[in-house]
Amino acid sequence: MCGIVGYIGPRNVANVIMVGLERLEYRGYDSCGIAVVNNGLEIRKTAGRLQQLKEILARSPVEGSLGIGHTRWATHGHVSDENAHPLTDCNRVLALTHNGIIENYRELRRRLEAGGHRFVTTTDTEVIVHLLESFYRRDVATALRKTVPLLKGAFALAVVSAKEPDTLYAARVGSPLVIGQGKREFIIASDAPALVGIARRTLSMQDGEIAVITRDRLELTTFAGKKVERSFVTTELKPKAISKGRYPHFMRKEIFEQPQVIADNIARRFSGGKVMLDPEFLLYPDLIESVERIVIQACGTSYHAGLVGRYYFEKLCRIPVSVEISSELRTSEFIYDGSTLMLPISQSGETADTLAALREAHARDIKSLAVLNVRRSSIDREADSSVFIHAGPEIGVASTKAYTAQIFTLLALALYFARIRKTMSDRQFQDIVRHAAKLPALMKKALALDPAIRQTAARLSFAHDFLFLGRGINYPSALEGALKLKEISYVHATGYPAGEMKHGPISLVNENVPVIGIAPRDSVYDKMVSNLSEARARKGRIIAIGTEGDSSLCELADAVFFVPETPEYLSPLVIALPLQLLAYHVAVLRGCDVDKPRNLAKSVTVE
Repeated sequence: MCGIVGYIGPRNVANVIMVGLERLEYRGYDSCGIAVVNNGLEIRKTAGRLQQLKEILARSPVEGSLGIGHTRWATHGHVSDENAHPLTDCNRVLALTHNGIIENYRELRRRLEAGGHRFVTTTDTEVIVHLLESFYRRDVATALRKTVPLLKGAFALAVVSAKEPDTLYAARVGSPLVIGQGKREFIIASDAPALVGIARRTLSMQDGEIAVITRDRLELTTFAGKKVERSFVTTELKPKAISKGRYPHFMRKEIFEQPQVIADNIARRFSGGKVMLDPEFLLYPDLIESVERIVIQACGTSYHAGLVGRYYFEKLCRIPVSVEISSELRTSEFIYDGSTLMLPISQSGETADTLAALREAHARDIKSLAVLNVRRSSIDREADSSVFIHAGPEIGVASTKAYTAQIFTLLALALYFARIRKTMSDRQFQDIVRHAAKLPALMKKALALDPAIRQTAARLSFAHDFLFLGRGINYPSALEGALKLKEISYVHATGYPAGEMKHGPISLVNENVPVIGIAPRDSVYDKMVSNLSEARARKGRIIAIGTEGDSSLCELADAVFFVPETPEYLSPLVIALPLQLLAYHVAVLRGCDVDKPRNLAKSVTVE
């Protein structure tokens, strides 16, 4: 949430920052701005999209080699030009961008106003730049060290001073910041995609650190001033990975990348009759054998993947599993002990509530195994062990390929645990691996439904309410299908266990409410068909997802998307694709911005 970019080097700073901010649009934003040091501060900002900022810069360009930029997702203060970042002090000497929340800003603001500081915004951020102003004498780093102990909350900061035209400053507590190094140039950003094309090597800042950056030098220190030694690593991101290529939207590209993502994971995970995990996986067999309970905790789509993961661990490993929403878990009673293993799931590795719940677990000596997409993220650093989903960069705000990669990774983990705990025979293991190897081909067949799904979406795009029904391992599929639709189409959609329909949701069913029924031929098929028949009897418009060759569904539903026959435990990976395509096409037909839906952020880094 919010995006920060800062640059110092020989290139046109405005161009670098604008490209970086465009690559961070997926984080969500409602306003944007840029500050460049050039014989003072040149600031351009607006409430609106980056295209509006581009137009402002075209009319009133800025030049220089040092600057900072920002995309704001409003938390305190309404959306306006004044509240857009960068913000300045009373004398326009300092410019600052901020990602995070300052919890004690009201108290600090009253104190600063009493001291004569003039506030021009209603944001929490402005207290930071005025505090810096009150402490600023020789350099920003000293002012930061005096300012940050006064702040309660989470923040990533980028600061420049008109009096220091050769130095870029950054600080971090709780919100991510990455530093990239090029040839006599540095770039900082909230996420790695903004660094591509400039930085050959990257370094992630950690909590409690200040960076002092010139063209030729990076100095990292703690807030107490102690020097920090940390090496850069070569970046793995390539420009092609963060480009739409021939696709009209990132979301569509990422939907169609899923067969290859799963194929790559199959090759990576299964070899010589064994499950291969990442070097960051550090759980020893004796610990795995001693696990008596698993707690999966996540938010949004990752939570739904966790619900599928529960099925795998309970079925294959015979371990009781609970799946918790991170924001609820962190405020509940932690009645877990050392025999519990926590699995936080996060695409970004920076999800604030997931990280906070992980810290609560560590305070109680509960071991953790994180399922992530981003190496060297906050959760990766703090978890006892990590395994990665290897989905590649996911730019669209609505998660697609990360979801199926998370499910596959949870399956691989469950198989690894089952082998160590001896809850599975060699033959069972080989059968699962053999069926999993067919997943890419099955997923490609599911993607071939795209034209039919678009045709059906055209009939549904005017509906205002949708009901998604699933059972068993595909109840999470119903939840995820509903989430995808409401995320990007701005229509109300609810996912329910089909067996619960008679306990309330059936009262909503009528000819104006499409009912999306997930009904592959599996162990709960007959009950699922009965539930859809009940919805049909109340004039519900039934859109079913079924197994190829199931002609009986055609008699029941207004439209059927037939997916290839798939083992029940793998079916969520295949069924996810038509659900994603349905949400995509409805959103496009409604004229919605599928890659950057309103009010949403890809990486939720504030609580």
